[in-house]
Amino acid sequence: MATTIEPTASDAAAKRTFKATLRVVDPSPLNWLFITWNTMEEPIRTDHDGRAVYSMATGHRYSNGGKTIEMDVRKGNLFQNGEPCTAHHIKLAFDEMQRWEAPHPPGTWLNFPPESFAEVINDYTIHFHLPEPDGLALAKMRGFHVPSKSFWTDGPGFG
Repeated sequence: MATTIEPTASDAAAKRTFKATLRVVDPSPLNWLFITWNTMEEPIRTDHDGRAVYSMATGHRYSNGGKTIEMDVRKGNLFQNGEPCTAHHIKLAFDEMQRWEAPHPPGTWLNFPPESFAEVINDYTIHFHLPEPDGLALAKMRGFHVPSKSFWTDGPGFG
């Protein structure tokens, strides 16, 4: 149920310009997880029972003896700024993640080998090429976050 609040004379006070900044620091070591989980998407997520489920992806297949993961990207999803989510966004996030020596604070087991790379086949198909078969590859995809392109080009990125 929506509620409408009529403006009052005190609303003028709320429009004042302030000359200070209030900084809130969350001391939780998991704070970064809560931010990324609630503002970004992943190809794979986990359900409440801990099982891998598709999120940005709708399906996957292994080829090349298990060294290539062919992933279908969900059509029709949009980022908060209206950009459509595509394989290009997933590749950009993967490439950025691969630049880091240790992109996952919970553990390096989430890292893809440095020789791994992503290839966009079309807007809704991406291939992940791995140096060898990796039984944890889908779980690792739960660990990399995909923001809109403007996050990297206009925003802070991840450093």
